[in-house]
Amino acid sequence: MDYRILGQTGIKVSRLCFGALTVGPLQAALSLEDGAGVIRRALEAGVNFIDTAEYYRTYPYIQKALEGMEREVVIATKSYAYTRRGMQESLEKALRELKRDYLDIFLLHEQESYRTIRGHWDAVEYLLEAKKAGLVRAIGISTHCVEGVRAAARIPEFDVIHPLINLTGVGIQGGTREDMLEAIAEAAVFGKGLYGMKALGGGNLIPSVEEALAFVLNIPHLASVAVGMRTPAEVDFNVSVFSGQPVPEDLRHRVGTVKRRLHIESWCRGCGCCVERCTAGALSLVGGRAVVDTSRCRLCGYCGAVCPEFCIRVI
Repeated sequence: MDYRILGQTGIKVSRLCFGALTVGPLQAALSLEDGAGVIRRALEAGVNFIDTAEYYRTYPYIQKALEGMEREVVIATKSYAYTRRGMQESLEKALRELKRDYLDIFLLHEQESYRTIRGHWDAVEYLLEAKKAGLVRAIGISTHCVEGVRAAARIPEFDVIHPLINLTGVGIQGGTREDMLEAIAEAAVFGKGLYGMKALGGGNLIPSVEEALAFVLNIPHLASVAVGMRTPAEVDFNVSVFSGQPVPEDLRHRVGTVKRRLHIESWCRGCGCCVERCTAGALSLVGGRAVVDTSRCRLCGYCGAVCPEFCIRVI
C-alpha cells in the first residue's frame, strides 16, 4: 500500500481510505461484529485511514475495529453543526464513542459555497480552538460542489478538503468533472490536503469499477480516495487495485457476484427525474418520493446519474 502526506498537515495516509458509510445503518446495516470485521480486514491489509461522519452512526464499528490495534490509524469525521455549542457536542461525541484523545481530521459536512461556510463560522472558530488545544489535528470541509472546493481553497484556516470526484462526474454540483478537477488542482496550489469521495459514484460506476478507480488514482493532487466497502472481498479487491497488484479472477468474480440493491436516501424530494430516466419501469413516485420495484430494477445506475440530489446509490 502506498502512502502520502495530506497537504501541509503532516498526516500520512494510505491511498485507499475506508469509507465507513456503507457498513452502517444508513446503507448495509451490518451487525457490529461484521462491520468492524470488514474495517479490521482493511486495516490489517495496510489501510491506515478511515472516513466517517456523525451522521453515518458508524463510530461503534470503528471503535471496535480499532481494539487491540497497535499502529496509528487516521480518522476523519464530519459534522453538520453550525454553532459553537453544536460543534463542541459533535467533537465530544466523536472522542467519546471512538475512545480517542484527539481526532486527526474534523470537517464541516457537505458545504456548498463561501456563503454556507460563513454560515458555519461559529463552529469553525470552535474547531480552531480545539485544534490549538490538541483535540483536532486538521480541519476543513467535505463538499459535492465545485464552488465549495474553490471557496475552501482560499480560506487559510482550512487544512483539508474532501471533494466528490469520479470518472463520469456523477453527483458533482455546480459544474462538470473538468471544473471539479480544476478546482482540486487550484486547492492543491493553496497547500490544501485533498482526499476524494464517491469514486464509484455511489455505486453507479461498479460495472466499470477498475476504470473508475484508475481514474481517481491518476489525479495527482489526491493523497487518498475514500471508497465504501461492506464485504471482505470488496476490501481485498480494492487493496489489490490501490496497491497496483493484479486482481485475481476469483476475487473479481466474488466482488461482481455480491448481491446489490438500489438505495434511495431519505432526502429524496420526488422530482421524478429518475422515473423518467428508468427504461425498465422500475421506479415510481409514491407518497412524494421515489420507490423501486426490485423485480424490474437492472441496477444499471442510470437513475443515479440524473438525480439532482445525489440520493440514489447501488449498494
